[in-house]
Amino acid sequence: MASIEVQKPPAAVPARADTMKAAVVEDFAKPLVVRDVAKPIAGPGEIVVRMETSGLCHTDIHAAHGDWPVKPKPPFIPGHEGIGIVEQLGPGVREVALGDRVAMPWLGYACGTCDYCVSGWETLCHEQKNTGYSMDGGFAEYVKAYGRYVVKVPPGVDPVDAAPLACAGVTTYKAVKIARTRPSDLVAIFGVGGLGHLALQYARIAGGRVVAVDLQDDKLALAKELGAEFTVNASTEDPAEAIQRLGGADQAIALAVSPRAFEQAYRSLRRGGTLVFVGLPAENTVELPIFETVLNGITVVGSIVGTRVDLREVFELHAAGLTRVITEVRSLEGVNQAIEDVEAGRVPARVVFVP
Repeated sequence: MASIEVQKPPAAVPARADTMKAAVVEDFAKPLVVRDVAKPIAGPGEIVVRMETSGLCHTDIHAAHGDWPVKPKPPFIPGHEGIGIVEQLGPGVREVALGDRVAMPWLGYACGTCDYCVSGWETLCHEQKNTGYSMDGGFAEYVKAYGRYVVKVPPGVDPVDAAPLACAGVTTYKAVKIARTRPSDLVAIFGVGGLGHLALQYARIAGGRVVAVDLQDDKLALAKELGAEFTVNASTEDPAEAIQRLGGADQAIALAVSPRAFEQAYRSLRRGGTLVFVGLPAENTVELPIFETVLNGITVVGSIVGTRVDLREVFELHAAGLTRVITEVRSLEGVNQAIEDVEAGRVPARVVFVP
């Protein structure tokens, strides 16, 4: 993971005009607390956005629990699928204007000058700051962001749809790009949820034939509805064996937060196949064989989110009517129940909060 710079945490303050409601992680072992914090003020190069919607990503849950090796520092405000209206411009902001609807994705800032940034790989910048992790995120009424690293939402794209597209969409769109899916390729999507229901649509847009793998029949039914040609319930049969009976996957995209699913995805590949790591399980290791990887010419590659250009393309595809986003809208006050429901698999795809 790239280096993470931790900002000064929000301070608890009495409710008044210069405060706002936010869902705050105060302790990794405790539920989030919805309370009043100071409303942000834009500095040089920064903007303040009035939130309309904010999606709940599994990354937010990992952040709130402190699951990963590099941890955020409580107290902090999660959320990196934020959509809202620009209400304040700091000195020097030229990229957006007051009243613009913008998305605030995971990549909240990058240096803009390193080898990665100038070669189109800003998501690998060592100086990056991440929304909802090292800088406060979208589980609030207002968010401060860097004007250069937000992305305008096109007219006609509903802010409820735009929120999941800002992470789940751009992450899986990039993964399909990294997989280099071509027409007629068989693409195995492991995990049909907030990410997977979009991944299978991007694989189809690229011309791929999709086999969707999940543990729940309702999610597999959703995958069929969205265009998956084949489905496999991994709770009743070995998905790798089932996919090998289809000839093996040209690409497998591992989205489920389970190392076992990654290992099954590997075994589902045909010779010359590509496994794309996307999901980030709390258990941070998988076991893959060296001999078979070499002998079968298998490629294993990681894919982390997407760039601002990728997100613009994701919005363009949605505005053109080529993708569907499955959402469930909830109040931010119910953030802890939403986290429980996502962890228990009771949410069909993506929860989207409204402040």
